[in-house]
Amino acid sequence: MMNEPNDIPDPAAAPAPDTPEAVMEAAAARIAALEAEATDFKDRWMRAEAEMANTRARARRDVEEARQYAVQKFAADVTEAADNLRRGLDALPAAGPDTPPLVAKLREGIEGVERAFLATLERNGVKREDPTGQAFDPNFHQAMAEQESLAHPPGTVLQAWTPAWMLHGRLLRPAMVVVAKAPEAELAGPG
Repeated sequence: MMNEPNDIPDPAAAPAPDTPEAVMEAAAARIAALEAEATDFKDRWMRAEAEMANTRARARRDVEEARQYAVQKFAADVTEAADNLRRGLDALPAAGPDTPPLVAKLREGIEGVERAFLATLERNGVKREDPTGQAFDPNFHQAMAEQESLAHPPGTVLQAWTPAWMLHGRLLRPAMVVVAKAPEAELAGPG
């Protein structure tokens, strides 16, 4: 019977190697080919495993970041309320011996509300930072004005109109600050 072109070749029909050396060479070549193929498969498997581990780690980081920063817009709105609460406290007269008892009690009550409010924010990762006395950092501060000062080096935050707010270490709102600058006479030099 004649083999058709699509038939599977019969291993028994293959020509047999003539000598034992030829058999050993053929076997060694086949073993080398199989070892190379096994090494290639192992390399591909290791790369796939590493890629899966990286994908899982990236997914965990993304989920954690989404969980931590999902409330960013809400937190920014809430910090505005905290700033307004502070402005309300600053508008009240300072406590003193001639302060009416009603105003003193009102101030104490609002200060208690502010403390509780800030503690709640901090428990949830929102933190207020006062940059007064620090070096100006454009990543965390927004310069609203400059003021000449001999007492502070140029670039020092003299006053914070509003504090900086952070959410889990990430800037939520920059502080609005007044920055020290050298006096004009000092800039002009000796005359």
